[in-house]
Amino acid sequence: MLITDEYRAEQAALHAKGNYGTAALQYGQLVWGLLNSTGATSILDYGCGSKRSLLQALNPPETIAYEGYDPAIPDYAGAPLPAELVCCIDVLEHIEPTLLDNVLDHLAELCDPYGFFTVHSGPAVKVLSDGRNAHLTQQGPDWWLPRFKQRFEVYDMQPIQSGFVVVVRSLQSATQLSRPSKLRALIAPESSKSASAAVIGKDSSN
Repeated sequence: MLITDEYRAEQAALHAKGNYGTAALQYGQLVWGLLNSTGATSILDYGCGSKRSLLQALNPPETIAYEGYDPAIPDYAGAPLPAELVCCIDVLEHIEPTLLDNVLDHLAELCDPYGFFTVHSGPAVKVLSDGRNAHLTQQGPDWWLPRFKQRFEVYDMQPIQSGFVVVVRSLQSATQLSRPSKLRALIAPESSKSASAAVIGKDSSN
């Protein structure tokens, strides 16, 4: 199980308000950098939300196969296919803690070979109907990285304003692609290195 029926309803209600699940809009350039550096031609947007914000940010050509998956959105709740780059942007902190291992295992099955994950480490602005903060897990890299390393080779990790981002390779994948560019180069290009990691990761707090 990846999500309970009760929590699926909670997430669907948040998405229905129309201002939820938009963090991916700020990551289009970075994801394009990963696609270009690896040669990946398929992308899975894991936890895409009702707006599929990453698709809007990328506007990919027909040569890039995009799939959105979100178990709380009926149109995108079908079983996803593995992809050469799986993006999971500001999703993991929302997962029910008792099902987090299941979701990480699912991601490891789908990353073929790479994953790009962003994690917000603080509280969200939004709350659930029972009063809980919408970010059910509020932890930093020291908590998350051991869990990632059980399933992935962690190629790169960079702190950002709201938490951190990682590029990983699934330990289950035999697919060979070029190694991804370093996140620092993608987050802070030569023309704006002075901005450093704050260029990305503004506090969306969904």
